Amino acid sequence: MTTPRLCTVRDLLRYAVTRFNTEQLFFGHGSSNALDEAAYLILHTLKLPLDQLDPFMDARLLDDEIAAVMAVIERRSKDRVPAAYITNEAWLGAYRFYVDERVIVPRSFIAELIPHHFAPWIDDPDTILDALDLCTGSACLPVLLADAFPQARIDAVDISADALQVARRNVDGYQLQERITLVESDLYTQLEPRRYDLIISNPPYVNSGSMAKLPAEYLREPQLALAGGEDGMDLVRKIVAGAAERLTPQGILVVEIGNERAFAEAAFPELELTWLTTSAGDDMVFLLTAEQLQLA
Repeated sequence: MTTPRLCTVRDLLRYAVTRFNTEQLFFGHGSSNALDEAAYLILHTLKLPLDQLDPFMDARLLDDEIAAVMAVIERRSKDRVPAAYITNEAWLGAYRFYVDERVIVPRSFIAELIPHHFAPWIDDPDTILDALDLCTGSACLPVLLADAFPQARIDAVDISADALQVARRNVDGYQLQERITLVESDLYTQLEPRRYDLIISNPPYVNSGSMAKLPAEYLREPQLALAGGEDGMDLVRKIVAGAAERLTPQGILVVEIGNERAFAEAAFPELELTWLTTSAGDDMVFLLTAEQLQLA
Protein backbone atom coordinates (compact mmCIF):
# COMPACT_ATOMS: atom_id res chain seq x y z
CA MET A 1 0.00 0.00 0.00
CA THR A 2 1.37 3.39 -0.99
CA THR A 3 1.42 6.06 1.69
CA PRO A 4 -0.35 9.23 0.46
CA ARG A 5 1.98 12.22 0.08
CA LEU A 6 1.38 15.79 1.10
CA CYS A 7 1.44 17.56 -2.25
CA THR A 8 -0.55 20.77 -2.08
CA VAL A 9 -0.87 23.80 0.14
CA ARG A 10 -4.23 22.42 1.22
CA ASP A 11 -2.55 19.16 2.31
CA LEU A 12 0.10 21.00 4.30
CA LEU A 13 -2.43 23.33 5.88
CA ARG A 14 -4.56 20.41 7.08
CA TYR A 15 -1.50 18.61 8.40
CA ALA A 16 -0.18 21.70 10.20
CA VAL A 17 -3.49 22.41 11.91
CA THR A 18 -3.69 18.83 13.10
CA ARG A 19 -0.12 18.93 14.43
CA PHE A 20 -0.62 22.26 16.17
CA ASN A 21 -3.83 21.11 17.84
CA THR A 22 -2.38 17.73 18.77
CA GLU A 23 0.63 19.38 20.39
CA GLN A 24 -1.70 21.87 22.13
CA LEU A 25 0.37 24.84 21.09
CA PHE A 26 -0.18 28.25 22.67
CA PHE A 27 -1.19 31.08 20.34
CA GLY A 28 -0.41 34.47 21.80
CA HIS A 29 2.15 36.01 19.48
CA GLY A 30 0.04 37.28 16.62
CA SER A 31 -2.38 34.48 15.79
CA SER A 32 -5.19 33.24 17.99
CA ASN A 33 -5.76 29.77 16.55
CA ALA A 34 -4.06 26.89 14.76
CA LEU A 35 -5.58 27.60 11.33
CA ASP A 36 -4.46 31.22 11.14
CA GLU A 37 -0.99 30.40 12.37
CA ALA A 38 -0.58 27.48 9.99
CA ALA A 39 -1.71 29.59 7.04
CA TYR A 40 0.67 32.40 7.97
CA LEU A 41 3.68 30.10 8.36
CA ILE A 42 3.01 28.23 5.13
CA LEU A 43 2.49 31.37 3.05
CA HIS A 44 5.54 33.04 4.54
CA THR A 45 7.75 30.00 3.95
CA LEU A 46 6.62 29.76 0.34
CA LYS A 47 7.05 33.54 -0.12
CA LEU A 48 3.42 33.92 -1.13
CA PRO A 49 1.20 36.93 -0.32
CA LEU A 50 0.11 36.63 3.30
CA ASP A 51 -3.44 37.75 2.53
CA GLN A 52 -4.07 35.42 -0.42
CA LEU A 53 -4.40 31.82 0.68
CA ASP A 54 -7.30 30.67 -1.50
CA PRO A 55 -5.66 31.03 -4.95
CA PHE A 56 -2.85 28.73 -3.88
CA MET A 57 -4.73 26.08 -1.90
CA ASP A 58 -4.52 23.41 -4.61
CA ALA A 59 -1.11 24.33 -5.99
CA ARG A 60 1.17 21.29 -6.14
CA LEU A 61 4.49 22.00 -4.48
CA LEU A 62 8.04 21.01 -5.35
CA ASP A 63 9.82 18.57 -3.10
CA ASP A 64 12.11 21.25 -1.66
CA GLU A 65 9.12 23.50 -0.93
CA ILE A 66 7.36 20.71 0.91
CA ALA A 67 10.53 20.00 2.89
CA ALA A 68 10.87 23.66 3.87
CA VAL A 69 7.28 23.87 5.08
CA MET A 70 7.54 20.60 6.98
CA ALA A 71 10.68 21.86 8.75
CA VAL A 72 8.80 24.97 9.87
CA ILE A 73 5.83 22.93 11.07
CA GLU A 74 8.17 20.70 13.02
CA ARG A 75 10.02 23.60 14.61
CA ARG A 76 6.77 25.23 15.68
CA SER A 77 5.22 21.95 16.92
CA LYS A 78 8.11 20.12 18.55
CA ASP A 79 10.32 22.98 19.73
CA ARG A 80 7.44 25.39 20.53
CA VAL A 81 9.26 28.28 18.86
CA PRO A 82 6.94 31.29 18.42
CA ALA A 83 6.02 31.90 14.79
CA ALA A 84 7.58 35.38 14.89
CA TYR A 85 11.00 33.91 15.66
CA ILE A 86 10.65 31.46 12.80
CA THR A 87 9.75 34.16 10.27
CA ASN A 88 11.75 36.98 11.93
CA GLU A 89 8.80 39.31 11.66
CA ALA A 90 5.96 40.56 13.80
CA TRP A 91 3.14 42.96 13.11
CA LEU A 92 1.49 45.72 15.13
CA GLY A 93 -1.42 46.81 12.98
CA ALA A 94 0.01 47.73 9.60
CA TYR A 95 3.57 48.00 10.93
CA ARG A 96 6.03 45.19 10.30
CA PHE A 97 9.02 44.70 12.62
CA TYR A 98 12.08 42.50 12.53
CA VAL A 99 12.31 40.28 15.62
CA ASP A 100 14.42 37.45 16.92
CA GLU A 101 15.11 35.77 20.25
CA ARG A 102 16.85 38.89 21.62
CA VAL A 103 13.50 40.64 22.14
CA ILE A 104 10.01 39.65 23.15
CA VAL A 105 7.53 39.37 20.32
CA PRO A 106 5.91 42.82 19.94
CA ARG A 107 2.45 42.98 21.47
CA SER A 108 1.17 46.01 23.29
CA PHE A 109 -2.17 47.57 24.05
CA ILE A 110 -0.41 50.93 24.05
CA ALA A 111 -0.06 50.43 20.30
CA GLU A 112 -3.85 50.72 20.02
CA LEU A 113 -3.82 54.07 21.83
CA ILE A 114 -0.99 55.80 19.97
CA PRO A 115 -2.88 56.45 16.69
CA HIS A 116 -5.57 58.22 18.75
CA HIS A 117 -2.92 60.41 20.39
CA PHE A 118 -4.02 59.38 23.89
CA ALA A 119 -7.08 61.60 23.53
CA PRO A 120 -8.42 63.45 25.43
CA TRP A 121 -5.24 63.88 27.51
CA ILE A 122 -3.34 65.20 24.49
CA ASP A 123 -5.25 67.88 22.57
CA ASP A 124 -2.79 68.54 19.76
CA PRO A 125 -0.24 65.92 18.66
CA ASP A 126 2.03 68.67 17.34
CA THR A 127 2.62 69.87 20.91
CA ILE A 128 4.45 66.65 21.77
CA LEU A 129 8.07 67.58 21.14
CA ASP A 130 9.91 65.12 23.38
CA ALA A 131 8.81 61.57 24.12
CA LEU A 132 10.37 58.65 25.96
CA ASP A 133 9.78 54.90 25.67
CA LEU A 134 11.16 52.85 28.55
CA CYS A 135 11.89 49.12 28.00
CA THR A 136 11.66 49.62 24.26
CA GLY A 137 12.66 46.11 23.14
CA SER A 138 12.34 46.01 19.36
CA ALA A 139 11.51 49.76 19.23
CA CYS A 140 8.05 49.03 17.88
CA LEU A 141 6.30 51.65 20.02
CA PRO A 142 8.73 54.50 19.18
CA VAL A 143 8.13 53.85 15.48
CA LEU A 144 4.39 54.22 16.04
CA LEU A 145 5.01 57.33 18.17
CA ALA A 146 7.06 58.92 15.41
CA ASP A 147 4.16 58.60 12.97
CA ALA A 148 1.49 59.77 15.40
CA PHE A 149 3.46 62.72 16.80
CA PRO A 150 5.30 64.20 13.81
CA GLN A 151 7.15 66.90 15.80
CA ALA A 152 8.45 64.57 18.49
CA ARG A 153 12.01 63.52 19.18
CA ILE A 154 11.92 60.15 20.89
CA ASP A 155 14.35 58.48 23.27
CA ALA A 156 13.99 54.69 23.28
CA VAL A 157 15.58 53.03 26.31
CA ASP A 158 16.43 49.44 27.12
CA ILE A 159 18.83 47.80 29.57
CA SER A 160 19.62 45.06 27.04
CA ALA A 161 22.33 45.77 24.48
CA ASP A 162 21.08 42.77 22.51
CA ALA A 163 17.56 44.17 22.35
CA LEU A 164 18.90 47.51 21.16
CA GLN A 165 20.61 45.80 18.23
CA VAL A 166 17.19 44.60 17.11
CA ALA A 167 15.75 48.05 17.81
CA ARG A 168 18.44 49.63 15.63
CA ARG A 169 17.43 47.42 12.74
CA ASN A 170 13.81 48.55 13.00
CA VAL A 171 14.62 52.24 13.50
CA ASP A 172 16.89 52.14 10.46
CA GLY A 173 14.31 50.18 8.48
CA TYR A 174 11.77 52.94 8.99
CA GLN A 175 14.45 55.61 8.35
CA LEU A 176 13.84 57.25 11.72
CA GLN A 177 17.47 57.61 12.81
CA GLU A 178 17.10 61.39 13.05
CA ARG A 179 14.09 61.22 15.34
CA ILE A 180 14.55 58.11 17.50
CA THR A 181 17.60 57.88 19.76
CA LEU A 182 18.39 54.48 21.24
CA VAL A 183 19.83 54.53 24.75
CA GLU A 184 21.25 51.62 26.73
CA SER A 185 20.10 52.40 30.24
CA ASP A 186 18.50 50.97 33.36
CA LEU A 187 15.35 53.07 32.98
CA TYR A 188 16.22 56.75 33.57
CA THR A 189 19.78 56.31 34.85
CA GLN A 190 21.75 57.04 31.64
CA LEU A 191 19.42 59.66 30.17
CA GLU A 192 20.37 63.27 29.74
CA PRO A 193 18.68 65.64 32.23
CA ARG A 194 15.74 66.61 30.06
CA ARG A 195 11.97 66.54 30.41
CA TYR A 196 9.41 64.81 28.25
CA ASP A 197 5.88 65.68 27.18
CA LEU A 198 5.06 61.98 27.01
CA ILE A 199 6.54 58.90 28.67
CA ILE A 200 5.29 55.43 27.76
CA SER A 201 6.38 51.98 28.87
CA ASN A 202 5.44 48.37 28.34
CA PRO A 203 7.82 47.02 31.01
CA PRO A 204 8.32 43.54 32.46
CA TYR A 205 5.24 43.08 34.65
CA VAL A 206 4.53 39.35 34.97
CA ASN A 207 4.33 38.41 38.65
CA SER A 208 6.33 35.46 39.96
CA GLY A 209 3.30 33.20 40.30
CA SER A 210 2.33 33.75 36.68
CA MET A 211 5.93 33.38 35.49
CA ALA A 212 5.93 29.83 36.85
CA LYS A 213 2.88 29.00 34.71
CA LEU A 214 3.94 30.53 31.39
CA PRO A 215 3.41 28.42 28.25
CA ALA A 216 6.50 27.00 26.58
CA GLU A 217 6.31 29.60 23.82
CA TYR A 218 6.77 32.44 26.33
CA LEU A 219 9.76 30.66 27.83
CA ARG A 220 11.46 31.13 24.47
CA GLU A 221 11.40 34.89 25.02
CA PRO A 222 13.99 36.84 27.07
CA GLN A 223 12.83 36.40 30.65
CA LEU A 224 14.41 39.76 31.52
CA ALA A 225 11.67 41.36 29.43
CA LEU A 226 8.85 39.50 31.18
CA ALA A 227 9.57 38.98 34.87
CA GLY A 228 8.37 41.83 37.09
CA GLY A 229 9.13 40.40 40.53
CA GLU A 230 6.86 39.01 43.22
CA ASP A 231 3.88 41.23 42.33
CA GLY A 232 5.02 42.24 38.84
CA MET A 233 5.55 45.84 39.91
CA ASP A 234 9.33 46.00 40.51
CA LEU A 235 10.09 48.12 37.45
CA VAL A 236 6.71 49.83 37.41
CA ARG A 237 7.45 51.31 40.83
CA LYS A 238 10.75 52.71 39.56
CA ILE A 239 9.12 54.09 36.42
CA VAL A 240 6.42 55.90 38.39
CA ALA A 241 8.87 57.11 41.04
CA GLY A 242 11.17 58.70 38.46
CA ALA A 243 8.53 60.16 36.17
CA ALA A 244 7.77 63.31 38.20
CA GLU A 245 11.18 64.85 37.56
CA ARG A 246 11.19 63.72 33.93
CA LEU A 247 7.81 65.04 32.77
CA THR A 248 7.03 68.56 31.59
CA PRO A 249 4.28 70.32 33.64
CA GLN A 250 1.57 69.13 31.22
CA GLY A 251 3.18 65.76 30.53
CA ILE A 252 1.64 62.32 30.95
CA LEU A 253 2.91 58.86 31.83
CA VAL A 254 1.32 55.78 30.21
CA VAL A 255 2.23 52.31 31.50
CA GLU A 256 1.03 48.88 30.39
CA ILE A 257 0.66 46.27 33.14
CA GLY A 258 -1.29 43.45 31.46
CA ASN A 259 -3.49 41.53 33.88
CA GLU A 260 -1.89 43.05 36.98
CA ARG A 261 -4.40 45.82 37.79
CA ALA A 262 -4.94 44.62 41.34
CA PHE A 263 -1.20 44.61 42.02
CA ALA A 264 -0.80 48.04 40.39
CA GLU A 265 -3.52 49.60 42.52
CA ALA A 266 -2.02 48.01 45.63
CA ALA A 267 1.42 49.35 44.70
CA PHE A 268 0.17 52.95 44.31
CA PRO A 269 -2.62 53.44 46.87
CA GLU A 270 -1.92 57.18 47.03
CA LEU A 271 -2.45 57.66 43.29
CA GLU A 272 -5.73 57.60 41.39
CA LEU A 273 -4.73 55.64 38.31
CA THR A 274 -6.67 56.43 35.16
CA TRP A 275 -7.38 53.18 33.29
CA LEU A 276 -7.47 53.51 29.51
CA THR A 277 -9.86 51.53 27.33
CA THR A 278 -8.29 48.94 25.03
CA SER A 279 -9.58 45.98 23.03
CA ALA A 280 -8.97 43.83 26.10
CA GLY A 281 -10.91 46.07 28.45
CA ASP A 282 -10.04 48.77 30.96
CA ASP A 283 -7.48 46.88 33.03
CA MET A 284 -4.34 46.80 30.90
CA VAL A 285 -2.95 50.35 30.69
CA PHE A 286 -2.94 53.18 33.20
CA LEU A 287 -2.21 56.89 32.88
CA LEU A 288 -0.85 59.43 35.35
CA THR A 289 -0.39 63.14 34.82
CA ALA A 290 2.65 65.16 35.82
CA GLU A 291 0.43 67.12 38.20
CA GLN A 292 -0.62 63.93 40.00
CA LEU A 293 2.97 62.79 40.34
CA GLN A 294 4.15 66.15 41.61
CA LEU A 295 1.50 66.14 44.33
CA ALA A 296 2.14 62.55 45.39
